[in-house]
Amino acid sequence: MPSESPPPAQAGASDAAPSSAPQADPVGPGWERALLEKLAFAALQEQRAARRWRNVWRLVWLLAFGAVAWLLYRDVVPPTPTTTPHTALIELRGEIGADTEASASNIVSALRSAFEDPGAQAVVLLIDSPGGSPVQAGIINDEIWRLKAQHDKPVYAVVEETCASAAYYVAAAADRIYVDKASLVGSIGVLMDGFGFTGLMERLGVERRLLTAGENKGFLDPFSPQTARHRAHAQQMLDDIHRQFIDVVRKGRGEHLKETEDTFSGLVWTGQRAVEMGLADDFGNLDYVAREVVKAEDIVDYTQRESVAERLARRFGAGAAESAWRAARGAWPAWR
Repeated sequence: MPSESPPPAQAGASDAAPSSAPQADPVGPGWERALLEKLAFAALQEQRAARRWRNVWRLVWLLAFGAVAWLLYRDVVPPTPTTTPHTALIELRGEIGADTEASASNIVSALRSAFEDPGAQAVVLLIDSPGGSPVQAGIINDEIWRLKAQHDKPVYAVVEETCASAAYYVAAAADRIYVDKASLVGSIGVLMDGFGFTGLMERLGVERRLLTAGENKGFLDPFSPQTARHRAHAQQMLDDIHRQFIDVVRKGRGEHLKETEDTFSGLVWTGQRAVEMGLADDFGNLDYVAREVVKAEDIVDYTQRESVAERLARRFGAGAAESAWRAARGAWPAWR
């Protein structure tokens, strides 16, 4: 009998059969470690960036601190003495008073430094001031005369905008005074100003209770009536100080002064009129005087200035006390 042969295998049967071989991992072995390494590297990069920015900000703050320190103290560093010929400059700006930059202490200190410098051929006072304290101006004027005699150096005053009252008292000690045609010069006089509140107090029903030891101790009290005796005494003080002012101007200007009835009346004149009256000598600015008069174009600034820290402390820290003090002494004579 013919033997039966097995049926032929159907094509594709093996493909349809399930495979017992293990499937390959699409991520690959060790993916957890790779992920951790990436996270660690990213964290390290972030730490490095943060450290770099911290260093940058530290550098920025250091530079800022250095800049502030330089601003605070750069104005108080005195000029280095030099034997090179130059013109010594001292600026006198703003009100002349014991607690201002134009105080006698600051100006006198600058004058001494300038006169003692062997390279300084002359001293130039650059003035822009409406006046101020007669006492402070007198101290500066006296010191200029003393230093000129001791060191035999000329002093020139150069007026920018204004040289009035106490500022002109200082300028009168200069050998020559230079102005601009439109400068304001003069105001050779003295004033004492204040307020009286007696009438207002009566209307408000306010009683002034002032106790003094000495019948004139309440002199110039704004809340008390002004007596004829007190008024005459105040006028006498003003006249005395005015005569001192006149004597200083006559001493300084000498034969250049062309006196009229208005010269010492307290009026102020333009620079052009001041030259005609002998209150000033000629027209010129700082550069002109250094170049043409002193013959030393190099200018060295000896001005004693407040640092920014001192200026801020005076303006904000002691502002209230300063205002109260100025109000209390507001009736004191001033050249304005």
